[in-house]
Amino acid sequence: MDNERYTCITLRNDRSTLAEDVRQGLTAPNKWLPCKYFYDPEGDALFVQISGLPEYYLTRVETAILNRYAVRIIECCPSNLTLVELGSGDSTKSRYLIEPCLTRQQELTYYAVDISPTGLENGTRQLLQDYPRLRVVGVAAEFEDGLRYLAGAGDSRPRLIVFLGSTIGNFTEEEVAQFFTMLRGHLRPTDRLLLGVDLIKDPAVLEAAYDDAQGITAKFNLNILTRLNRELSAHFDLAAFRHRAVWNDERNRIEMRLVSVRDQRVKIAELALDIEFRQDETIHTENCHKYSKDHMESLLTDHGFQVLGSFSDSQERFCLFLAS
Repeated sequence: MDNERYTCITLRNDRSTLAEDVRQGLTAPNKWLPCKYFYDPEGDALFVQISGLPEYYLTRVETAILNRYAVRIIECCPSNLTLVELGSGDSTKSRYLIEPCLTRQQELTYYAVDISPTGLENGTRQLLQDYPRLRVVGVAAEFEDGLRYLAGAGDSRPRLIVFLGSTIGNFTEEEVAQFFTMLRGHLRPTDRLLLGVDLIKDPAVLEAAYDDAQGITAKFNLNILTRLNRELSAHFDLAAFRHRAVWNDERNRIEMRLVSVRDQRVKIAELALDIEFRQDETIHTENCHKYSKDHMESLLTDHGFQVLGSFSDSQERFCLFLAS
């Protein structure tokens, strides 16, 4: 990798560790695990497979919207931009924004913020080869830590903060409010926000997207237990759990869980814990909230953003919001 054009910074987050989160989540009356722990190298690879599945429309539709509207989106932003992507993953969709930026400016700095260092390196390697006028800074961190780093980086150019993939859907209502408040604290008047949001649709379509026929999403969900086995010396038998993804109509969200297929006790050696599971007891691993366009626009407005435009596909399955 071109070391002159690539820098990677790893920020340690002392506020939250895997061990603390697992202890808190698996000793709760209703067991849960944070979905951010899906993304180890195996999880990254599985999510790339998920993105290409026929049932998983999200990546396909969002990419098509970017392909159609990226030039217009960049035209709505100040010139001489810096591009910042939160949850950059493999940075595939960033290309659609990088290209119109480089059409109108001589060079571009792209900050890729992601919790997975492996994903950062894999995603940015090809970008550097394809765009000689691109500089990449990988920031291995959680979102707020990454934005705090950028605030002290001394880059005074206008920024386009990109948050794609409907990752906002993983947040609770309280977390959405905290996230928007945090963003407002870090954004400047010349900055812009581009937010990808999955829209409410037929529950059958939604459930299929999170429980595909090939079982890749099931492997992705179960991989979090593999990670606990490896990193916390846990003794989860993956065959003793199954994947479940169902639509909660009252909360407008898909709920992903791991279901214990029998009564069992699981030892987590690093935490000196024995966790009991009853048959059919679940571990809640992820929420995927879906929104109406009006609801998301109201949320943005209520938190001090001005929506400059929204860009959707013809069937209104997904929407990109551009805000200042």
